[in-house]
Amino acid sequence: MTSAVTDLEPLERRTLGETIYGQLSELLISGRLAPGERLSLRDSAAVLGVSVMPVREAVSRLVADGALEVAPNRAVRVPVMTASGFRELADTRMAIEGLAAARAARHRTPAHLGVLRRAEAAFRALADEEEFDPALSVELNRDLHFAVYDACGLPTLRSIIAGLWLKAGPVINLDLRASPRRIQLGHARHRHAEALAAIEAGDAAAAEAAIAGDIDQAASFIIARGVLPITA
Repeated sequence: MTSAVTDLEPLERRTLGETIYGQLSELLISGRLAPGERLSLRDSAAVLGVSVMPVREAVSRLVADGALEVAPNRAVRVPVMTASGFRELADTRMAIEGLAAARAARHRTPAHLGVLRRAEAAFRALADEEEFDPALSVELNRDLHFAVYDACGLPTLRSIIAGLWLKAGPVINLDLRASPRRIQLGHARHRHAEALAAIEAGDAAAAEAAIAGDIDQAASFIIARGVLPITA
């Protein structure tokens, strides 16, 4: 007699692939993989203590997402984005992430507000320091943005935003580490404060404008600076 258990898909390997995908995604979003940097499947597998197969599966997903690419020599690398491509990505993010911020102003819960307030306070405290850890600024900036997107009430929209950050993260966060002046100018701090105030007040239009403005100012600063990974 055949057991129904035989129809189950193997969970262990699928879970492992998801875990590796999540870890590689975090490297991209946090800017720890730079534009043009190669990713060795074999080395990654060795560090993770797994076989190459689940790493290859995770990388294939990221290639399909447009977060990684396969070079003509078959090497896997982080794409090098042009200035026009980065501007296009920023404009898309302004529309999508602005929508999420607007919805967050309408649908946030007291729990969401608590997380967002703590994230804004942590980023503001760091930005006010004369000397700060650029890597920590990357982490706190991401935490604040995704606190907003978690509050929008649409998991599908949040997933789309995460996909956009896979592409933007290496450029944005590499620049943030290389150019602390962007934080010191206070643009992000002011926009974040505006977003928090708007979401607290339930002002959807102001929340959308604050997040879109934050993305726009960061993109304009990066492009104007001529940061190396972005070619004209």
